[in-house]
Amino acid sequence: MARVRGRGKLATTLLAVLLATTACGPVADRQPGDLRVGYDSLDGSLAVWPPRGSLAGDPAVTAAVTAAVRAWRSPADDRVHLSSSGILFSGEVDGAPLALVAADVPGESASWLLQLTPDGERYTVVRATEYTDPGYLVYSDVLPVQTAAGRRYLTSGRVERLLGPDGRALPTRDGISAAVDVPACRAVPLTATLRATESLPRGRAADRMLDLGTGTADPRYPLVRDETGSGKRALTGLDTCLLAGERGPFGSLPRRVGDRTAPQSAPESWPMAKVAVRSLGEVALGGGDPAELEQLTWESATGPMTAVVYRPAGGGAPVVSPADRSAPLQTYRLPVPGQPLVVLSWRANRDSSLSVPPGTPLLVERPGLAVVPEPERAETFSLAGTGKTQYRSVGGR
Repeated sequence: MARVRGRGKLATTLLAVLLATTACGPVADRQPGDLRVGYDSLDGSLAVWPPRGSLAGDPAVTAAVTAAVRAWRSPADDRVHLSSSGILFSGEVDGAPLALVAADVPGESASWLLQLTPDGERYTVVRATEYTDPGYLVYSDVLPVQTAAGRRYLTSGRVERLLGPDGRALPTRDGISAAVDVPACRAVPLTATLRATESLPRGRAADRMLDLGTGTADPRYPLVRDETGSGKRALTGLDTCLLAGERGPFGSLPRRVGDRTAPQSAPESWPMAKVAVRSLGEVALGGGDPAELEQLTWESATGPMTAVVYRPAGGGAPVVSPADRSAPLQTYRLPVPGQPLVVLSWRANRDSSLSVPPGTPLLVERPGLAVVPEPERAETFSLAGTGKTQYRSVGGR
């Protein structure tokens, strides 16, 4: 079983319940070696992922889906561990067969949501999204599905009601929600109401998530936990396709497998939860109108990440930096058109002191913030503090 990253008391309790009941026996007739149909887990007496869909009991479909999943490989060339995976849904959606598989992929990956459709007498994987939290996919309660009619969501047996981006309840059938018009490149909120169970005795009225948009490309998983609603505020007015790009905050730190990068895997900087924003204040460059400078923060599977957002005066398109891992001295390359910048940020106190290379023009200088033109070659900046100095190099192409 994959490792599980804690999410507080709910996740700890739920993990104990699921581990105590996983592999308690088949939930549908299947041949030896076939994927299970549903997932063998209970939360008290509640089946968390029971078999769903009109084809869940069809052994020929189960065998065809199993064969497709057995042949599939992750971008790191890892294969699915069939005995700890399961078909969460198998039926018709939008008039065509659809299968959804929670795939356990040991090694560098954790778990994947595979979406399969028929190709003649066989099934094939048409979408594969990596669940970046290093826990197992089936510990979530809402899973994204993309169909011809738009975005849908597959919900667990714990979900009593799911509210769409407009705050209205989404009808569901066999666990699949009605289609939702989710924009391609804008984050929209979802809210699930969870019923009372053994792991959550009081239920949960508002389990909040963000869908980063249908433009999110595989294998990036588009749902981000947003327990406090801070992510919704932080991403207002931002193009999530730009954020997800290889130079954007969420996509700029590629996954590494051993000593090489794995560009087809989900980036190390991909958000998992706790997206938030804080203002760094207004900055005026070259005598122009003041613009708002903000710092984005979020939690990824590899730790806390940060970036900056430059919001021009007059409603122009925001400019974002690549991600920077959380550090005492943060450095960001900000590609402002016609004037590429480096932003330096730190938690200011009376003992901190920033040093810049000789001759570097300081466009903005205030406690905890400095903005300089991007150097043509790499330059080193330093932050002296109590007993330790932090060094960061930035610049050059």
